[in-house]
Amino acid sequence: MQDMGFKWIVFSRIMRSIGIIFITLSSSLYLNLIHVSLVLIGVVFLGVIGFNSALSLTLGIIGDRYGYKKSLIIGESISTIGTFLFALSTNFYLITASLMIAGIGGAAGGMRGVYSPGLSALVVSNWPNERERVRRMGILTSSASLASIAGSSMLILHNYLPFGSVENYRVLFLLSSFFLLASLLSIINVKENPRPRKTSKVLSMSSLRYVYKVMITNALAGFGIGLAIPLLPLWFEIRYGVNSSDIGVVFTLSYLFTSFGSFLATRIHLDVLKVASVTRVMNGIFLILMALSPWFVLASALYLIRGMNAGMGAPNRTAVNIRGVKSEDFGAASSIEGLATRGAQMSSGLSGALMEMDLLYPLFLGGIIQAISGILYLTLLKKPKEESTLIKRQRSEFS
Repeated sequence: MQDMGFKWIVFSRIMRSIGIIFITLSSSLYLNLIHVSLVLIGVVFLGVIGFNSALSLTLGIIGDRYGYKKSLIIGESISTIGTFLFALSTNFYLITASLMIAGIGGAAGGMRGVYSPGLSALVVSNWPNERERVRRMGILTSSASLASIAGSSMLILHNYLPFGSVENYRVLFLLSSFFLLASLLSIINVKENPRPRKTSKVLSMSSLRYVYKVMITNALAGFGIGLAIPLLPLWFEIRYGVNSSDIGVVFTLSYLFTSFGSFLATRIHLDVLKVASVTRVMNGIFLILMALSPWFVLASALYLIRGMNAGMGAPNRTAVNIRGVKSEDFGAASSIEGLATRGAQMSSGLSGALMEMDLLYPLFLGGIIQAISGILYLTLLKKPKEESTLIKRQRSEFS
């Protein structure tokens, strides 16, 4: 099996995870610290996700025509520049603009650092076998989740720096930008299989028929995630009165659990679609239970188990999402499918308002919606009856 510079992809995801996880975790806490209202924080995240979604679609189309490595490099460059600007900005409008450019916001799960425009398409293009794709994505998500521990540990470190609460964040933001720069530089060493000639403008009809099914389920799941996850660190702080170090400990442990779940995904040879669907349903159920928890320790434990469950499901969903797509459409397909998820996560704009109404609402409603999306995922994407069965039946009729 060709390596194709896979170790450099792994190193890139490790570096990216360290930097991006800290900013994703701390950005809502930082905005709250500089006296931005909950509603406005939600609106900021809405803009971040919207910009990132449009960029992802553009880079996916570029990747199909010119190579997924190129789209990865462009995306990583933009994130790195945006992160440097975020670290150096003091004006609210500049902070918001730099967050949007960096595309850093949304879910702070252990796999947050794995996915950037072109990554999934590059993996499925370089390794055609579906089981091998699951294994490679499992290695990437497991490695990135372990690296995320370093990112969340920076949040724990925040309280112990001597520069003041706001300046401590800015110092750590600057450090994060250097990790993203290391991620960008490592992508240069990755190799890519030759691209098939692009015959469609965006997607062929056969790919589109499959992609729209994934889009429906991803949009529903994304809407639920947007309600519950982007402001989750802030939800923990307000709901239970804990500090940033306590929150950092929870997310640090969750990344360890997510890494273990991704490792299990490389070892468990069950039906790929069923694993992808059931784990998504369980992700939603764990959010519902967290919303109902009266204790920080219990809610944290549920989030840890959810992280392991999510780690098992993600590599399998990556394989399923692309199994009905022509190879020339991998970039556009993965970007459009991701666009449905990220675009729907603009529901984070509602999350702050829901938190002001009642802290139960974001996680409870988000969990219900995500669980439903898992059921729909299995229903829409299950394979039709094997054609071989039909052929055997026809042969028996003629014999």
